[in-house]
Amino acid sequence: MHEHDANPDDGRDETHNERADRNWNELLQELRVTQTGTQILTGFLLTIPFQQRFGDLDAYQKDLYLVLVVLAVLATALFVAPVSLHRILFGRRLKPELVTAGGRFARAGLVVLALVMAGSAMLIFDVVLSRDAGLTVGIASLVLLFASWWVVPRLIARRARD
Repeated sequence: MHEHDANPDDGRDETHNERADRNWNELLQELRVTQTGTQILTGFLLTIPFQQRFGDLDAYQKDLYLVLVVLAVLATALFVAPVSLHRILFGRRLKPELVTAGGRFARAGLVVLALVMAGSAMLIFDVVLSRDAGLTVGIASLVLLFASWWVVPRLIARRARD
C-alpha cells in the first residue's frame, strides 16, 4: 500500500487495480476543484499590471505581486502535473505509482495555493487599507487555511481512530 492510498483493509471487496483506479478517480475529483480555482486566480493576477492603478503600487507591493505571480504559476503547474504524468504513464500498469506521485503534487499544490491565497488577500488589504492591515489579513488567512486544510482533517482522523 502506498503512503496515502485508501486503506486496503477497509472492508471493500476490490482488487489492487480496482483500488488504484478508485484512488485515481478520487484524486481527479480533488484536482478538478483546485485546478479551476487556481487557474482563475492565476489569470486574475496576470491582468493586474494592465490596470491603471498598478503604477501607483510601491516597491513592496510590486515585489509581493511578482512573488504571488510566480507562486500562482507554480501552484497551477503542480495541480496540472498529474495530467502530464497520466499521459506519459498511461497503459504502463503504473496506476499505484501514478496515484502516489499525483497525490504528492496535489499536496504541494495546496501548500503553494495557500500561500497565493493569503498573499493575494495581504496585497489587496495593503493597497486598500494599510501595510499593517495587509500583514494581519495575510497571517490570519494562513492560520485559517492551515487549520481547515491540515489541523481539522487530522483531528477528524484521530477521533475516528479512537
